[in-house]
Parts: sequence; structure tokens; C-alpha cells
Amino acid sequence: MISIPMRVLMFNTPLTGHFLPLLPLARALRKQGHTVAFVSAATMAGPVGAEGFELIPAGPTVDVAVAEVSRRSGVDMMTNPSPALVAEFFAGARVDLAVDEALAGARAWEPDLVVSEHCDFVGPLVATVLKVPSAVMGIDPALEPEVLDALAATAHSRYLDRGLQAPRHAPSGRWLLDICPPGLQRDGVLPPLERIALRPEPHQGPEGTPRAARVPGTGRPRVLVSLSTARGAVPTLGPLLRSLSALDVDLVATSGGVPVGDLGLEPGRVELVTFVPAAELLEGVSVVVHHGGSGTTFGAAARGIPAAVVPDAPGQQRQAFRLQAAGAGLALPIGDQAPESVTAAVRRLLAEPGFTTAAQRLRDEIAAMPSAPEVAERLTASVAG
Repeated sequence: MISIPMRVLMFNTPLTGHFLPLLPLARALRKQGHTVAFVSAATMAGPVGAEGFELIPAGPTVDVAVAEVSRRSGVDMMTNPSPALVAEFFAGARVDLAVDEALAGARAWEPDLVVSEHCDFVGPLVATVLKVPSAVMGIDPALEPEVLDALAATAHSRYLDRGLQAPRHAPSGRWLLDICPPGLQRDGVLPPLERIALRPEPHQGPEGTPRAARVPGTGRPRVLVSLSTARGAVPTLGPLLRSLSALDVDLVATSGGVPVGDLGLEPGRVELVTFVPAAELLEGVSVVVHHGGSGTTFGAAARGIPAAVVPDAPGQQRQAFRLQAAGAGLALPIGDQAPESVTAAVRRLLAEPGFTTAAQRLRDEIAAMPSAPEVAERLTASVAG
């Protein structure tokens, strides 16, 4: 099949976890001869540039947008993330502060197709203004109906202000690229878009990147502790690793480059890494401890690895509950990072083979989903046709 070269513009909330899920499709499009660029805050220049893609800077950082929501509402959305405030952040403040820059950049760039992750509401509005077909990538299990309703209601006025017909649902577009495996998806809440399943992949470094040097295992089960550094996880890392060291396992932990000080462990008891692509980090792992971000949730599932999930935000809790319902992990109560609770969960996951069996079912579901190159071909053929 002869592919007509296209220009594909991708939009994401300026967070690494909202950028990485777009990468396999972006790489596949580029490899098939299409030109790809990203629109996000200027702070994304590092990760976007490292992949060799152009960044069109538009809009505020997350901190600025959060502060704007708090100014408008008089409420700290970080301590009270109600559906209304979540909607005001993603579909209100971010759109208000980014859309003019994004429109100017997109007009100059002239895309043939817009792809946005499902929490970005700038891209769909830009696509509507420019009359360009658009796709939305669902990077999590479907959001709760009350959140989706609040997002659609908040976005509504932004379309009307520009004389546009507002979408009746969120997310919007022609296609829904759904990277959530069926076993983790919520029933009955997907928007009425043309759904295209897209296989989630653990993050890999750019092609040609040397593999990271790793500490060899001892043959014991390997437990990976990969907690977010954004919400103060690092100070709890030492106590957690000391508790887990009572188990007969090899320990690997990520620190994100944040100094962790003396962990109080015997030398060589834990392999501490700053950043290793997930595709390498998950090799040989028996259990993962994580906060419930979609990248780690889907990455571990793609490798058939059960997880102990320690959520500290509603979105992470959503992932945790879905994983536990599938039998492929254990969800701790939100905010419960007590080392003994996590260690007890890891002990169960190692001792009871049903968790690994369920995780392997998810792995098989993911392996059966269409790959990024297959979806890239289908999308561009639909636009060209």
C-alpha cells in the first residue's frame, strides 16, 4: 500500500505520563514517512526534542494551570479534586491559556490530522477550528461518567465562544484510540466514537540508545519499586525498602534522580536507578510496586507482572481498582503507604500464583491488540480515503 505523506500534530497535557503513551504511534507514523510534531507547554521541549520531534510551545505549565483553577474557584484542587475542578483544569483553564498560541502554531504548521491524549482539550478545539480530522487516545481506563459530564460541560462554552458547534460528549473526535486492554476497561462509558484498539507498550528509549548497565540478579524473585517522585514518594522509599528487604527477593527501586540519602540497607541489597526505560526495567521482574499511573499499570500488564498499587490520587485509584478487579494485583487504600501494608501485599502476590496467572491473561489480551504501525496505517489511510 502506498502511503501519502501526512502531517500529524499531537497534543498532550505537559506531563511525562501524558506524553509517553503517544510515543509509539508518533514513532510509527514517522517511520512510515509522515511528519509529526507536538503541541504542549515549553517545559516539554526536553522529552519531545530527545525523540527528534518538533515542539510547538503553547500554554502554561501544570503548576500555572493549577494555580489558575485555584484562583477562579477559591479552592485548592490538589486537596479537593472534585469532578468540577478536574474539568476546570483540563477543559477550562488549560484551554483558555493555551488555545490561542496553539491555534497560531497549528495554522502555520498545517496538519492533516490531530491526535490528542484524552485529558487534552486544546487539540480537539484546534482541530474543529481548522476543520481537520482528529483522534483522541484514551491513555487510562475510561473516566467516571460524572467526570466525563463535567469535562463536556466545561468545554462547551469554549466552542460556543468561537462560533463552533460544541461536542455533546467528552472526549471528542472521529476516532478513539484505546490503549486500555479489555480486562481493565470500564464497561458502558466509552464515548460514541469509532474505536480503534491500540496496543500499549512499556516505554523504550529512542532507537539506537544503548541499554543501561544493570546489576545482575541472584535468582531470587525481583521486586521493582517504581513510585512517583512528584508527590513526596522519595522520603518514604527508605522505610519501604527496609521493610521489603525482609522478604527473600532482589530489590530494584527508581528514584527519578532525586537524592534519597542513606536508605539504611546493607550494601548491594537494592539496585537503585535514576531513569531506565520501562521496557528494560521490567525485565525479569516478578512483582511491581507503583502508584497506579497508566504507563506503569499497562507496562507491567503487557509483561504479565502483578502489582501492588499504592494510589495517592483519584486517577491512580481508578487504575488500582481495575487491576484488583481483574485479579492481577492488589490495591491499597488511597494514601496508605505504610511499609508493612505494602510488604504484606507483595508477600501475597509472590505466594499466590493466581495473581500472576491473571496478569498473564492481561498480557495475552495486550499482545492481541493492533500494534502502533498497524494503527498508524489505518488512521492515515482513513484520512487519505
